[in-house]
Amino acid sequence: MAAAAAAAAAAAAAAAAVAAQRPEAVSPQWAPPGHERARAAAGLGDCEDAPVRPLCKPRGICSRAYFLVLMVFVHLYLGNVLALLLFVHYSNGDESSDPGPQRRAQGPGPAATLGPLTRLEGIKVGHERKVQLVANRDHFIRTLSLKPLLFEIPGFLSDEECRLIIHLAQMKGLQRSQILPTEEYEEALGTMQVSQLDLFQLLDQNRDGRLQLREVLAQTRLGNGRWMTPENIQEMYSAIKADPDGDGVLSLQEFSDMDLRDFHKYMRSHKAASSELVRNSHHTWLYQGEGAHHIMRAIRQRVLRLTRLSPEIVELSEPLQVVRYGEGGHYHAHVDSGPVYPETICSHTKLVANESVPFETSCRYMTVLFYLNNVTGGGETVFPVADNRTYDEMSLIQDDVDLRDTRRHCDKGNLRVKPRQGTAVFWYNYLPDGQGWVGDVDDYSLHGGCLVTSGTKWIANNWINVDPSRARQALFQQEMARLAREGGTDSQPEWALDRAYRDARVEL
Repeated sequence: MAAAAAAAAAAAAAAAAVAAQRPEAVSPQWAPPGHERARAAAGLGDCEDAPVRPLCKPRGICSRAYFLVLMVFVHLYLGNVLALLLFVHYSNGDESSDPGPQRRAQGPGPAATLGPLTRLEGIKVGHERKVQLVANRDHFIRTLSLKPLLFEIPGFLSDEECRLIIHLAQMKGLQRSQILPTEEYEEALGTMQVSQLDLFQLLDQNRDGRLQLREVLAQTRLGNGRWMTPENIQEMYSAIKADPDGDGVLSLQEFSDMDLRDFHKYMRSHKAASSELVRNSHHTWLYQGEGAHHIMRAIRQRVLRLTRLSPEIVELSEPLQVVRYGEGGHYHAHVDSGPVYPETICSHTKLVANESVPFETSCRYMTVLFYLNNVTGGGETVFPVADNRTYDEMSLIQDDVDLRDTRRHCDKGNLRVKPRQGTAVFWYNYLPDGQGWVGDVDDYSLHGGCLVTSGTKWIANNWINVDPSRARQALFQQEMARLAREGGTDSQPEWALDRAYRDARVEL
């Protein structure tokens, strides 16, 4: 830009010099009647009005050549400034549109232009409002808690719709739910290259230089999906000789002397029973996109009206997950989504983000959970810290009570929702960022499935996926819209996450 400005300035100076030296080169101009009065009114009375002379004396500023060169210079200058601003704007990924408490990972492409995300108001616990989600029928939304923002809608699904979903899932076939296979876990840790000292400091949450059992228990999703209890931890310490004095506490020296490969070998060699897993259930996915069973499409449209989010966001989200918990089934307390750190990326936007990171997470802005049957015994959904005044991860584990343990301590949680056929509960997994978008994960959204003591429990989940990076979500939606336009004659797009399930859909 500096070179262009210098060239334009030099050209202007040269043109002015030429005009000053050769006034006769300027063509005579004709002045219309009244010209003198007009020029006097404009303050330009120093210019001559004789038809045989130039319109203006060759004083540079009135020179036509100077004027043209000046305009060229102005256009060049403005063009360069605009180009520079656009370059900086797109290079920075428009961070101003995505502030939030932590720096968001920015994706390539244009700045986000998405509108704010709709978020229902809770008002107060017990507050009810009437909504119409289907024709000629009223539903009532009741606030169950404010932290997390949690609601209940009785009769969201009819009994026939519940039975149909179960039937479709059985026809499709269910598989055992898995949590983080050992091989992928080790590979991811190797990619991150976390040192043993860094790992110790990560686990040592109270910074006292010692690892208590509850600090280790806070990291429960270990390599084979086994839920670790204090007894399990002590057994592991004994097996790999990590705690020579047997006090159940690891010093920095004891932790440094431990070979982490022994830990992985121990986890691989120990085959966990179903009751020892983080999650003991079976599940499948049901396609909800264009061409799916009309009931599946109707449920998606009902969720769209309930959440009041844009159709693109809802249609681009995950298919319906159907889960069966048999007697003894459970799911220890967890959050449905995770924060996006520099080492992570959202599963639904990773294909268009063009970013290479070791971990991915399911960025689920909302969870809409449907109870498909009445459970004979147990099976409640527990929110252990709902509406607590404060949240402290370490306070979840006190002495022999682990509030996240839904097999042994579900009755000690703050809020339990009993399964009732057709009822839906929904909540927000993220806090707002103050700019109409996704902020930090709401720790109070911690929830789990209590032990089924009798019978079978059927539920279904509709997760609404939104990337905490507003720009990356916009890029994802733009790319999916482009793919839909290029898809040919289909009037409705085959959205990203549902596309993988289209061939697996079932019909009655």
